[in-house]
Parts: sequence; C-alpha cells; structure tokens
Amino acid sequence: MENQPLLSGQSNYGFGNPGYNAVPATGAPAMFAPPAPDPNAPSAPPANLFDNVPGYEGTMIGGGGYLPPPVPSMPMPTPEPGHAHPEWNIPSITEETAKEAFAMFASSKCCYSSGPAKDGVITRMDAFNTYRYRLETFCESRSTEWSQEPYNGQPVDAFTQAVPGPWDIPAQPPGFFKDHTQVIKVPYTSSVKNCYTCLGMGRAPCKDCTGAGNKVCWVCNGSGYRHGDDRCSHCNGRGRENCVHCSGQGSLQCQTCHGRRQILVFINLTIKWKNNQDVYVVEQASGLKVENLNNVSGKEMFKDSQYLVFPVNGFPDRAVVGASERLVREHQANYSQTSRILQQRQTIELIPITKVSYSWKGKSCVYYVFGNEFKVSADDYPAKCCCTIL
Repeated sequence: MENQPLLSGQSNYGFGNPGYNAVPATGAPAMFAPPAPDPNAPSAPPANLFDNVPGYEGTMIGGGGYLPPPVPSMPMPTPEPGHAHPEWNIPSITEETAKEAFAMFASSKCCYSSGPAKDGVITRMDAFNTYRYRLETFCESRSTEWSQEPYNGQPVDAFTQAVPGPWDIPAQPPGFFKDHTQVIKVPYTSSVKNCYTCLGMGRAPCKDCTGAGNKVCWVCNGSGYRHGDDRCSHCNGRGRENCVHCSGQGSLQCQTCHGRRQILVFINLTIKWKNNQDVYVVEQASGLKVENLNNVSGKEMFKDSQYLVFPVNGFPDRAVVGASERLVREHQANYSQTSRILQQRQTIELIPITKVSYSWKGKSCVYYVFGNEFKVSADDYPAKCCCTIL
C-alpha cells in the first residue's frame, strides 16, 4: 500500500501534520487521520510575556483596575462658603402665554383635537415655583493594561529610561465638566516578543479542517464513490476535498501577529474625565410629576464653581440647604478614593410652574405650563382622539 499523494494545495505545515493515508481498495471508504491542533498552544498571552515594570505591578492584559490618585504634595485650597441669598420668586405667566403654550402643545399631538386648547375657558391660574439644586463633580481616573499589536518596526524603548508613574504622565482634559477619554502609550514600556499564538511562525492551523488542508467530501460522504461503483467526480474518488477556508493549505495567517511573527507589547494608560452629577428638586404641591421637569430649564439663582465647593449657606429653602450638605459630603467621600477631583460646581434654579384650570363643554380640566420653555403637561386632555376609523 502506497501513500496517497497530497491534494492540490495541501501542506505538511509544521504543526505535526503527517499528511494522510488512504486505503485504495475498490469500493472501500478512504481512511484518513487529519491532525488536531496542538492542545498545548496558548489561547491567551502567557504571564511571562510581560516585563515587570516598577510602578505598574498590578497591570494585566484587559486592565488592572483603577489606580488611586497620589496624595497631594501641597495642601489643596479650602472651599469658600457661599453668601446668603434673598428669597426670590418668578412672576406668574399671563393667560395669553398660557393659552399659546396650550395651543402649541395640542397641535404637536397627531390625535389631539384643537377644540379644548382653542375654545377652553380658563377659570383659574395658580403659580407653584420650585427649586432645583444640582451638584457636579468633575473627576479624572486612570487605569493601565498591557496591550499588544503586530510588530511592524515601531520604536522599541523598554528599559532605556525610567518609566514615569501612571499619575506622572501629563494629560489635560478638553474642558471642565465634559466627559472625555484619552489613551496614552506609556513611555519606555515597549518591547518586541515572539508571537505566543503561532510560536513565531506567522501562521496558525486552520480550525475549519484542523490543519489537514482537506475535509470529508460532502458529495460522497468520504467513500470516494457514488451509486455503487461510480467514482465520485467531485473529489475524484479520494473521499476528501480541499478546505475552502484555508484554500487547502492547512493553515492561515496568524490573527495575533498578522503574519509578522513578532508582536510589540506595551502598557496603555487610559485616562477618563467624567462629570458626575446629582440633582435634587424640592417637593411642590402643584400636582405636576417631578419627572416632567427633567427636560426644562429654570432661572439660575445661584452658581458656585471651585476646586471643592462648600454647601450653600443662608438659602431660604431649608430643603435645598439640606440637599447641598448631603450631596457635597457624599461626592467628596465617593469620588476622592478612586479618582482625582478637578473641579466642582453647584447651581440652584427656580423653575416656574403654573397650574391652569379650564372648562370645555361643561368639563373641568387642568394643564400645567412649566420651565423657561413653557412646556405643557395635560394628562386629562378631554379630546385625545380626533381620528375616525372607517
């Protein structure tokens, strides 16, 4: 019995592939022993692939968690207490403004009749101003991870100089209170290694044919024959056909090194600037749902921005003072442990709310006009469907 010649394009690529042997007995199925991929081949970077870099001991592939900020070398500025603020109310809107806002609201709804907004008679208007307190804490956090890329002649600088610490690498946000992310390759950490996936060969076994370069013929199911003694024309009686995935080579370009055989490993520093904010709206007795106020603005009464803010002082509404004290304490405790606080800002807005009672066709109804934008909420609109289904 002689060895069957390799199929066109088949390769005895260096993964322990001895080719295959066939039993050419007439009518007997072909017998093959396609090699399996090396079970010892690494599927993830080995630990010894990465150098031990002082100051980056906890860095891993995929990230090593956030790095606590260093203790400030100089005392931080002391927040300045705010000044007392006089009580202030926004004047009520006019009936004309209320009716115009209501008419625009009705026209924006495809199935709302314009009758109530056009012919409804206002019977009463009540003003309910409410305060909205907002605290923003703009923070910077840093994390590191080992990264890799195919080596194409990039600069290699590992061990040429001392590696700067994660918080010593300069970086500036594009502006305060704006989320932004920047990735920086840490200087003096780049080195060249043999690719761990293909062991420096540039190619890896084809998973579709397990490195054989060919697979069982789908027409004759590996027998080499069809309908008795008719030789299978698809595989020429061999019982196998070239693997389409690897074009019969049994291997593919390594996806890790892109065939370059070497990879560049280095540490990436990810810097995230994030604006963390909390909002507190004082309870009001108008009946308007608080969530309606999320998309409107009010009249800004107070604004304070500094490195660390002091809770508002002397504000006439004790609920606002209490919310400020609580949120300032929570922000400084929560965000100073895992990130560096760069700036805080607190604002107080007075949001106008007008409850409008009106009658239409003998029905008593209510709608609300609120915010600087004169938005309208009318849950009990009396003519919500003006469409007729025939």
